[in-house]
Amino acid sequence: MSRARIRLATGAALAALALGTLPAPALAGAAAEGPAAAAQHRQRGDEVRQVLLEGAVNVRDVGGYRTYGGDTVRHGQVYRADALSKLTDADVVTLSRLGLKKVVDYRVPVEVQFDGVDRLPAGLTAVSRPVTDNGLFTQLLTVIGSKDPVKQEEMLGGGRAAAFMREVYRTFVTSPENRARFGATLRDIAEGSRDAPLLYHCTAGKDRTGWTSYLLLRALGVPSRTAEHDYLASNTYRAAYDAKLRDGLKQAGLMQNPDLLIPLQEVRADYLGSALDRVAADYGGLHHYLGQGLGLDFRTIAKLQARLLR
Repeated sequence: MSRARIRLATGAALAALALGTLPAPALAGAAAEGPAAAAQHRQRGDEVRQVLLEGAVNVRDVGGYRTYGGDTVRHGQVYRADALSKLTDADVVTLSRLGLKKVVDYRVPVEVQFDGVDRLPAGLTAVSRPVTDNGLFTQLLTVIGSKDPVKQEEMLGGGRAAAFMREVYRTFVTSPENRARFGATLRDIAEGSRDAPLLYHCTAGKDRTGWTSYLLLRALGVPSRTAEHDYLASNTYRAAYDAKLRDGLKQAGLMQNPDLLIPLQEVRADYLGSALDRVAADYGGLHHYLGQGLGLDFRTIAKLQARLLR
């Protein structure tokens, strides 16, 4: 392998580490801490249900939430997740028990190339439905692989990382390609039956996946505050794991200040707000965004509610 290809592969691995996609053996402790944090979250009466896996930390059942009308979102129908490429054999068995009939992968090709395809139960293949990350993964290849603290500060410091994330969220709304892919996933859910659970995921299970979950819950009549709670819960499930990843980058001498990555690793209310502000500006509100932007007509929304509410 050429030196250039070695550097590229190394940089890709480092970026994967920063995004929480590479559960290296040295970081195995973080994976163990994640479920413990989630269990504590549930003990506080949280309705979020985590699927406990060794190779992924942010896999959850979207069910259990109450709507304005007093209905409850059914469990066991829709799941959200981070990357499934590092699942263990035991994880695959656990996943098989969910009875999944469809998996949607929002990752762009460069993410799949370096992180790997999903490990899924036999007979199940993920549907590739890439939603752009605005070049985030590729930029991280460069900035972390450089080992240059000045360059890293110039790219990520001074609020620039958070500003980048807000722009990513705006493109969820403004990009026709992104809208088409989010809309296709929600239609898949609407057209499915109760014996055909579906899972969608991206790399960290927080941004593209988080936006899909927010839209789904709001379309079902779940209050905005509750849907935002589900979105922000990724911080709880990923916190210990992501902190361990940052610590590993510092110990390896790759970043003097790995906390520069925190805005990229977290979800924040203002990120979600950036997308919703764009929805209001372009469509006048979420209802029209679902209809005009995503192509979900009244009949499709009614099917979603009939399938998922009880």
